[in-house]
Amino acid sequence: MAQSILQIDAFTNQAFGGNPAAVCVLTGPRDDNWMQHVAREMNLSETAFLHPDESDPGSFRLRWFTPNVEVDLCGHATLATAHALWSEGHLPRGATARFHTRSGLLTAECADGWITLDLPATPAETSSPPVGAARRLADAIGGPVVCAGFSKFDGIVELESESAVRSLVPAFDALAALPVRGVIVTARAETVGFDFVSRFFAPGVGIDEDPVCGSAHCCLGPFWGERLGKLDLTAYQASPRGGVLRVGLRGDRVRLAGQAVTVLRGELIGAAG
Repeated sequence: MAQSILQIDAFTNQAFGGNPAAVCVLTGPRDDNWMQHVAREMNLSETAFLHPDESDPGSFRLRWFTPNVEVDLCGHATLATAHALWSEGHLPRGATARFHTRSGLLTAECADGWITLDLPATPAETSSPPVGAARRLADAIGGPVVCAGFSKFDGIVELESESAVRSLVPAFDALAALPVRGVIVTARAETVGFDFVSRFFAPGVGIDEDPVCGSAHCCLGPFWGERLGKLDLTAYQASPRGGVLRVGLRGDRVRLAGQAVTVLRGELIGAAG
């Protein structure tokens, strides 16, 4: 039997914006190698695989794969997955989506066209000026660095302006050599309506630039919340595709909201067995 697959643009309300993710809703667990092959075939920053979790009726077991590796947390593919469950009739539209993952239990709710994820915060430790490993991180980015440091998953570098973030052309070989999942580059927003902007580079896991990285905002939320004295922020990821995110700080959790659009429905035929 062919396996259905969706491609969904996350953190956007228009097709061909935001960050595309593939979503496979399975009837049960599948082999890791099969999932990695499918993710490589889709060649998107993330492909999500989920199936009902028998130990917690009504919930799902969710995993995420880049074309190269399985990852511990992915925001945009989780948002895309929740959108798929409601839009394809796997869950009633008013129901909360519950996902058991390598980062614990994650939930998603939908209201007024926005999907809100409940994710763990991953605050960073930074230094200004950068020293030690943070200095090497800053050197790999270049540009007018304000501070640099590391979260649980990623490096983070603050630049002095939004324009510096938007115009940055990083040395991908240098970034790929760093012992992190990826590197967040950010600045205070100059564009009206936003608190901060960012970009996300992860050549070490096969993604030169992720169009909109939800999990990076689990770090960016606490980072900018402390600096701006705010619990609720609006963010823009300034990749060529671009994406809008609402970020709410709630203790050690981050409430991350965005929109999503289904752009493709298909079937895996040759690889279904």
